[in-house]
Amino acid sequence: METWGLQWRQWHSRLLDLLFPPRCVGCHRVGAWLCADCLNAFPLVTPPVCPRCGDAVTSNGLCRRCRVSPLQIEMIRSVAYFEGPAREALHALKYHGRLVLAEPLGSLMATHWRRYADPVDVVVPVPLHVTRLRERGYNQAALLAREMARQAGLPLDERTLTRQRATVSQVDLNAQQRKENVHAAFRCADGRLAGQRVLLIDDVCTTGATLEACAAALYAGGAVHVQALTLARARYRQSGPHT
Repeated sequence: METWGLQWRQWHSRLLDLLFPPRCVGCHRVGAWLCADCLNAFPLVTPPVCPRCGDAVTSNGLCRRCRVSPLQIEMIRSVAYFEGPAREALHALKYHGRLVLAEPLGSLMATHWRRYADPVDVVVPVPLHVTRLRERGYNQAALLAREMARQAGLPLDERTLTRQRATVSQVDLNAQQRKENVHAAFRCADGRLAGQRVLLIDDVCTTGATLEACAAALYAGGAVHVQALTLARARYRQSGPHT
């Protein structure tokens, strides 16, 4: 279903590009869906960050939340903050079918991973429930994961981690509600990831609840190490434990 829908959207996008020249999703200048100036203006996440959750810290070392209540996932890293042209690009990819944006955004993720992350054996995107996949026609996390894996020269597994339960959108939920919403929502379909070091890919990290739920399923499926890379992250900080 996703393959057919994706092919149709790609064909439709190419046809529209012929009829209406692309405009940058950031500055709206004609010529490209994401121009070099806007790409270079992404608000990048720079050190110091917590080595566990990737949240901004004022000095090297774990943030207070990770000292009090460490995550199950080994590490979360993000390329940019979910602001400005990064936000516009992700919204265009996720909600407006600008699938061509997966290439430059996935390239950014591959470059970031090569620079900062630990070795991994396989790339796994955060899955959508089949109902949401039918509605949207594609999984933006999978598009980013495909491009990132291709450019990084890593194998990709899109089938083993599945979303077994439909969940409501996380957008309007607080941290605790997000955690409850995705609890036990994912599972590993078989033992293909047993003994593997997994790099989990998603578009945005807000509280980390979805990545944590995925990591729990991956560990239950036998993965020995799970880290996550997202294109963007919210400037989300709180003094209490991770939720």
